[in-house]
Amino acid sequence: MDLVLDRVRLTYPDGDGVLVAVDDVSLTVPSGTTTALLGPSGAGKSSLLAVAATLTPPTAGVVRVGPDVVSAPLDADPGTEPGDAAGRRARRRARRAADRAAALRRERIGLVFQQPQLVASLTVLEQLELMSHLRGRSPASRRAHALALLDAVGVADRAGRRPEHLSGGQRQRVAIARALMNDPEVLLVDEPTSALDHERGVQVVELVVRLARELDAATLLVSHDEATLDPVDARVHLADGRLVPAPAAA
Repeated sequence: MDLVLDRVRLTYPDGDGVLVAVDDVSLTVPSGTTTALLGPSGAGKSSLLAVAATLTPPTAGVVRVGPDVVSAPLDADPGTEPGDAAGRRARRRARRAADRAAALRRERIGLVFQQPQLVASLTVLEQLELMSHLRGRSPASRRAHALALLDAVGVADRAGRRPEHLSGGQRQRVAIARALMNDPEVLLVDEPTSALDHERGVQVVELVVRLARELDAATLLVSHDEATLDPVDARVHLADGRLVPAPAAA
């Protein structure tokens, strides 16, 4: 299903005013395609990805996966007074919204962080099995699916190794496989090449694009490195929280 961001805005309190992190962004990522999100540091890329991932609710606008709204503004200020009934109700609504968002992430959204964040004490295979355990799959099903994904990303021969015995590129491949364990409809990838040299960076982007097509996942990939992005289907540029035209070539 398509990933749709519809007039998304995200602000934070800043003294007497507000800091605008994302400003009226509308974007559609069709299923099975990869869109690269580019922009300078501080442009709002990570903030926009957090909203798309349901990690942060938008101040305005909505995020949809297909026809379903998966992230929208909270409908009331949670309040600060412990005895305030309206505040208590708002806090309960906020907790329920957070629980729904967590369930959506488990079931429909795969996340690949800038740092792979693998569990040091687990083998490569166990990293993936743990993710699928949270979804309630049987042990045999978890293992078969994990091995198939490790083969797809090219690290099946590392299944029994722990992260300390993997290269940076291998760790990133494991993180991508882990994000795909629950068959997400949306894949969100944050700076996957930042710690890799150019050749390995290109390989990782090619891998993400190929898997997005094979698994029909709408994929949004944040990057600072345009030189690795030839395989992607589309590119959009963010500056000061807004989508802007691509900068002119030097």
